Amino acid sequence: MTLELPTLLGAGLVLILIFWLGLLSLKIKLPSVILYILLGIIITDLLHHNELLHFGSEVGIVLLFFLLGLEFNVNRLGDIAKKIWPAGLLDVGLSLGVSLAVCLAFGLDPFASFLIGGVTYATSSSITAKLLDDTSRMANSETEFILALLIFEDLVAPIVVAILMGMSSGDNLQTMDIVLLIGKIIALTVGAIILGKTLFRRFEELLEKIEDEDFKIALLIGIALSYGGLALYLGLSEVLGAFLAGMMLSEIGRMERVEQTVLPVKDLMLPLFFVYFGTTIEFSEGIPYAGLLLVLIGWSLAAKILVGMFGGRMYGLSKRVSFRAGLSICSRGEFSVVIAAVATGMIKVFSGIYIVLAAFIGMVLFEKAPQITNLLYGKPQKKSKKLRVPGD
Repeated sequence: MTLELPTLLGAGLVLILIFWLGLLSLKIKLPSVILYILLGIIITDLLHHNELLHFGSEVGIVLLFFLLGLEFNVNRLGDIAKKIWPAGLLDVGLSLGVSLAVCLAFGLDPFASFLIGGVTYATSSSITAKLLDDTSRMANSETEFILALLIFEDLVAPIVVAILMGMSSGDNLQTMDIVLLIGKIIALTVGAIILGKTLFRRFEELLEKIEDEDFKIALLIGIALSYGGLALYLGLSEVLGAFLAGMMLSEIGRMERVEQTVLPVKDLMLPLFFVYFGTTIEFSEGIPYAGLLLVLIGWSLAAKILVGMFGGRMYGLSKRVSFRAGLSICSRGEFSVVIAAVATGMIKVFSGIYIVLAAFIGMVLFEKAPQITNLLYGKPQKKSKKLRVPGD
């Protein structure tokens, strides 16, 4: 028998638990994303179909992508693409393409195969960035490559979600449907660019005139939710719309004003997304597709290491540094959760198990990357400086 708490009580208790789990994650040095998903799995019977939790999770993920879009104006996107695209395309082919082929070989239908391929594709930006900072590796030579690859994945992942949303709307997706879907994505993107260059051109001046912070919050979150909602209305993903909404405002001079206003609301709401995702995973029928799970765990880790080894070389890194970079990009997290949220039934359960396992293993590989690299290539030798003695 399922026990359901009142909606308001359930939401309040979840926020308190999120607070305690946040403190716990700092003490045990484990990304809070994993703890939030596990919390959702544990309290599924209490909060299944909680309306406030669901709405809060939608707002949280929309604001995450909105803030992400603020970092990417058109010029920056072009600069990143010129340097990282060979490694980025290699990543798409190995992490998404091969995983998709493996799923098809195991007898899954095209939609489920593409969805699982998307889940195995994107490295967790939040986990990787946190580990880079915690281990004092931000200044390492591979860090620029890792961050550029994460940005590339951040651009591809919303498109993957949008395609999955289109595919999930009907049983049979014809060629014209795919063309129409791509057309909608292009139209939404072009619309964001035009609005950014016209309507929002003097947006900074408007923000300076608004002294009340509450009004700013209403305006900025309203823009993010509206463009995300427009994407949903067109049969696309709200995360793509939110990302493009951020791009619309990325040209303004003092972006930190927008970020400072929206960030507290995002930080409050985003954990709800991971908790809610956990409540949608049910393990009543055990671990589905266990054989496929083992194969994909092995391959997806190997694929990221290969992307680091070969993609890093394309980027201009040494063999040693490229290998260390590959070991550092194996964690899966928020983007995989976003993509898995489109799934239903056993595929969602499978995806949830994969994400938790891949996140844990990826974090271990990140922590051990320097040691493993030294075992394979030997310890780096410090260059000795010759001192000139006066009179020599």
